[in-house]
Amino acid sequence: MNQAIQRSRESPRRRIICPFHKTESDSLQRMLNVIQPYSYIQPHRHSDPPKAESILVVRGSIGYVTFDDLGTPNHLCVLGANAEWVGVDTDPGIFHTFFALEEDTVLFEVKPGPYERSVDKDFASWAPKEGTDAARAYMEELYRACEEKRSRSAACVSPSAPMAPLQNRPSP
Repeated sequence: MNQAIQRSRESPRRRIICPFHKTESDSLQRMLNVIQPYSYIQPHRHSDPPKAESILVVRGSIGYVTFDDLGTPNHLCVLGANAEWVGVDTDPGIFHTFFALEEDTVLFEVKPGPYERSVDKDFASWAPKEGTDAARAYMEELYRACEEKRSRSAACVSPSAPMAPLQNRPSP
């Protein structure tokens, strides 16, 4: 994990994926996603083929946002390794993004395979593309919304359908 953290710090994208699955054709894709603050992940969905996605925060914390098809945010959750809410399970076809709230944030992600780059993500046309000035401004808006959420309440709003937050529960 320490090597992945170092690589994410050095990456121009400020994140790195470390796969656990053996090949991109595996039927289950499992990976660590190590992400630094201000790494922009353009809102996207997994719709063709439809794929659910689960994320657990192993270290650090993230803001996680889902959107309607026009780009209006539906839900914002603050998830953290040592927080009340530690993960999220997102249904197929739901636009979403996430961003690190702490340096050296580590996520464990799982979604069905196989991985095919050309169809893995359906990027939202209403969101700025990665690497643009508009993306930086958009990230600022997301961070502001997250800070407002954190100042009001640390709890995640539990949505009804598109996203199911996973609560941190002590072992029996």
